Amino acid sequence: MAGSKSCEAPERVLVGGGGRPARAVGAGAAGGRPLIITEDPLLLDDLLRLCAAAGAEPHVRHSMPEQSGTGGAGGAEEVRGGVGWECAPLVLVGDDAARRVRGAPRRDGVFLVGRELDDPLVWQRAVEIGAEEVLRLPDAESRLVDRIADVVEGAGKPALAVGVIGGSGGAGASTLACALAIRAARAGERTILIDGDPLGGGMDVLLGGEGAEGLRWPDFAGSRGRVGAGALEESLPELHALRVLSWDRGERVVVPPAAMRSVLAAARRRGGVVVVDLPRRVDEAVAEVLAQLDLVLMVVPGELRSVAAAGRVAAGVRMVARDVRVVVRGRCPGGLDAETVAGLLGVPLAGEVPVELGLPGRVAEGEPPGAQRRGALARFCDGFWQRALGAAPGVPA
Repeated sequence: MAGSKSCEAPERVLVGGGGRPARAVGAGAAGGRPLIITEDPLLLDDLLRLCAAAGAEPHVRHSMPEQSGTGGAGGAEEVRGGVGWECAPLVLVGDDAARRVRGAPRRDGVFLVGRELDDPLVWQRAVEIGAEEVLRLPDAESRLVDRIADVVEGAGKPALAVGVIGGSGGAGASTLACALAIRAARAGERTILIDGDPLGGGMDVLLGGEGAEGLRWPDFAGSRGRVGAGALEESLPELHALRVLSWDRGERVVVPPAAMRSVLAAARRRGGVVVVDLPRRVDEAVAEVLAQLDLVLMVVPGELRSVAAAGRVAAGVRMVARDVRVVVRGRCPGGLDAETVAGLLGVPLAGEVPVELGLPGRVAEGEPPGAQRRGALARFCDGFWQRALGAAPGVPA
């Protein structure tokens, strides 16, 4: 792209609050600051308000910024400041300014924004400037805040999100979810472990961190709209090099579906790995989680009664989840082998986890599942991540 060498901004905008360390954002193009082009004072007020809501400090221009190589001193200064048309991570063009930016180099991240967009020629103007989308305020305010916030947070490839659910009671789903998170973190992946089961006893307990400082699910029950990815991560307890969102030991709090959706979306936004421990009952809140997951692993012991129970669980999960696979846990004497279990359920086989001797005792002493590198559980998880992270999301080899 022309002038791309000039797109690295010298400044780094620091955001933070609530007593937490400020986080450097916008290390990429234009310091994470969107470019607004408009002369409409009312529209500009709206866009500045939406940028403030997303935590962004925009650059404002009334016309097309000059690019490097145009020969103007002002243009060179603008490019060095990271505010050129090609350098800004996001460009919001007011409908009043569309004609003034006609002929600008084509690029991603251009939006045509206005209040009265009933004019049939607005779509022609959008095509002329290469706009991705035409946004009408105030209807599209939420959509626009999301896109601006993505720029501030440096959103890139979302995290690979894996859910773990028990096909029957006592199948060991929470143990596997914890081990998957532990092994991902030890492999250097940014990892968040989310406890989606309010009746499960708490994943922080399984990690030996029930007393760790940080927020729990009840603190997010009232969340509406977008949850900041950085703020979420910084607010959660950090245990064994991963972040954990669990339940507290107070009275049960119902987390609405919208809050579940917002929190999981925030957890995924900064990349890495997100592991969710799921309850066996699929209600509206769990359905919101399942819809965002790349893959669901259903843990099923290799015996007939467990397979019968898992069939009912699988039927509910498959109505929402895009990819469901079975993990067969151990093999009971005279029980079913892994291929038979998968065949009876009609679900692809993700693998088999042998029973790991001594694991319950080590967990009781404070050692989290998966900590033993040579243990059967750790070996399964390491192999899973090697396949899953090396393939397309949701399609482990």
